[in-house]
This record gives sequence, C-alpha cells and structure tokens, in this order.
Amino acid sequence: MADSIEKTEEIGLFPVIDIPEFIEEEDDYDRVYRSSPAWDLEKGDFVMDTTNAVPMNEGLEAYRVWCVKAVATARYRCRAYDEDIGSEMDAALKEPDENAVELAIERTITETLLVNPRTESIENFEFTWEGSHVKVDFWVYAVDQEQFPLEIIIKTNER
Repeated sequence: MADSIEKTEEIGLFPVIDIPEFIEEEDDYDRVYRSSPAWDLEKGDFVMDTTNAVPMNEGLEAYRVWCVKAVATARYRCRAYDEDIGSEMDAALKEPDENAVELAIERTITETLLVNPRTESIENFEFTWEGSHVKVDFWVYAVDQEQFPLEIIIKTNER
C-alpha cells in the first residue's frame, strides 16, 4: 500500500496524459469524384434499368447531380445533413425587387456549391423570369478544369 501512495505522490493530483497529434485529411481526398446512384434530374427520381436496379453515376455526372440536389435542398431543414449542406433560397426570394433577388440567388447558389472541394467557381449567371418561377442558368467550373452548364428552376411568388 505504501508503494501506491508513493506513486500517487510522484504523479500528483492531476495525471499527465500525452495527447496524440491531430492528423488532417489531405485535400486531394475530397477532390476525387465518387460514384452515386443515377438520378434523373428532370423526373426527380432514381434511374432504373430493365431489372429495376439503380445504376451508378460516375465522375463528373455524379458531381453534377450533387450540384443540382445541393441547391434544391433547404439548409437547416433536415437534421441528416451537416449545416453546410443546402441553400437558403427562401431568404433570397424575399428580396424587394427582381434585381435584388437575382443577386441573392447568385450569392446563395455560389455559397452552396463552394462547400464542395471539387468546386472551383460558379460563373455566367443568366436569369429568365416566367410568371411564378425564375429559370437560372449558370456554369460550374470544377477543380480539374472540367466545366458544365446547369439550369435550375425556382418557384417564386409572382412579383
């Protein structure tokens, strides 16, 4: 028993613990395109082959689908997603006039897509107002110098 008391006195009241070094993930890990289930952007549903199996999208097409779905997902509404995922389009649509709404939509889409490390930039926004919705066309530039156009249709209250 005297040995255990002596050891406690040597260590003191607060034990000293070595904390391991934090190992950061490499940036290249998140820049690799991963596969994802094929999604029909026009129908808003999974693609199914003749055996009712869902094929996989590879590479740039999987990333393209992610871009559309990220913009269409409302931020903070689904607990399954990290708070960085999704857009705040409702707030953008509350601006007082069409020019302000367009600027807010551009900012919102840009912020939404730049969360993904595969996104280099979002450019060349064009807006077409058609009654109760606005069509937004823009280009997404990926880190591997790949680029593709996207078209998003956003429902609005008639202005």
